[in-house]
Amino acid sequence: MKKTPYIALSLVLLANLLYAQLKYANDVIKTGAEQTERYIDKLKGKRVALVANQTSVIGSTHLLDSLLKRGVTVAKVFGPEHGFRGNASNGTEVSDEVDSSTGVKVISLYGKKNKPSKEDLADVDILVFDIQDVGCRFYTNINTLRDVMESCSRYGKELMILDRPNPNAYLIDGPILDMNLKSGIGQFPIPISHGLTVAEFAQMVNGEGWLADNLKCKLSIVKNANYRHDMLYKLPVNPSPNLNTEAGVLLYPSTCLFEGVALNHGRGTDYPFTVIGGPMLKGMYDFSYIPISMPGRAEDPLYQDQTCYGLDLRNSDLEKLVESQKINLAWMIELYSKFPNKAQFFDRSVHRQIGNIDHLAGVSEFRKQIEAGKSEAEIRETWESDLVAYRKMRKKYLLYK
Repeated sequence: MKKTPYIALSLVLLANLLYAQLKYANDVIKTGAEQTERYIDKLKGKRVALVANQTSVIGSTHLLDSLLKRGVTVAKVFGPEHGFRGNASNGTEVSDEVDSSTGVKVISLYGKKNKPSKEDLADVDILVFDIQDVGCRFYTNINTLRDVMESCSRYGKELMILDRPNPNAYLIDGPILDMNLKSGIGQFPIPISHGLTVAEFAQMVNGEGWLADNLKCKLSIVKNANYRHDMLYKLPVNPSPNLNTEAGVLLYPSTCLFEGVALNHGRGTDYPFTVIGGPMLKGMYDFSYIPISMPGRAEDPLYQDQTCYGLDLRNSDLEKLVESQKINLAWMIELYSKFPNKAQFFDRSVHRQIGNIDHLAGVSEFRKQIEAGKSEAEIRETWESDLVAYRKMRKKYLLYK
């Protein structure tokens, strides 16, 4: 939607005002990577492999550069979805490469393989995992973590985790995954928003026996300093190409569900996961936007070059969202009620787009509940007993209050 400079400036000012209400604790928290003196001696004299991407930073310095500068031998880097430099679109296969700035070999774990092979680890003594996560089951970094843990345990390597805060750690909500719906965007019996850091999740993987063949990974963890789960953390680097705003990160547990419906959820715009719409909603909403092809971010977005009408969530009251400690279901319920051809609402195949609401929600009942017109409270009630059990299990693996 075209906006006058005045309107655009007003939206930016309003968004900044809403963000300002959130009390971020970045000035207090120190990530694992930032506490170099706690792990550098253990790495010196060893052949190190990093599992890292563009979020693996210490201030403005990448962890790879920091370790090389301190004389650590980095044999190779393993890169997750979106690649080591974080510039590949979601779901796009990533190839092996040589890092242009350091000459270190980069092996993709989101291409021909998803875990390090025995040959990959033959010249490695220890692996270091340092990737920023956002705390959701369908965000694939935890899949990569599990796969790396499995390779480490199988081939006798230790895994050091430099922990980072979870920006959605305050939120534990959503249905527990039905393992009959296990997929690339859901591989563990956990809720949509799990409330764990990556190090805590690694402990859960070991403790709950989620590695193949009853393997256990040898872990060493460098904890975040001065951190609690109720602290909000503003990500210093975008965790992926389409999570590029503070609002997008906080809305992600709610709005990523729209990846499984016949609506665009901001891919192909500068504000993914914060707007939702489609051409069929013309006349029902005043807000509109046009998704375009964006190489490296959204090369073939749903309803490309078409005017989409719907919800603008960029100016949501994020403080209220955080205080609610709930995934927002009202937007899904509202848009389903407005959608003209309800038989196509959950069918993205008619638009040649990949997406499955059952896999995203983790249960088939969610789709049926929306179709039946169930209220948010009625839907949430069906999750609660499983969430109670999950919260009890989760406590065993917490590193922070």
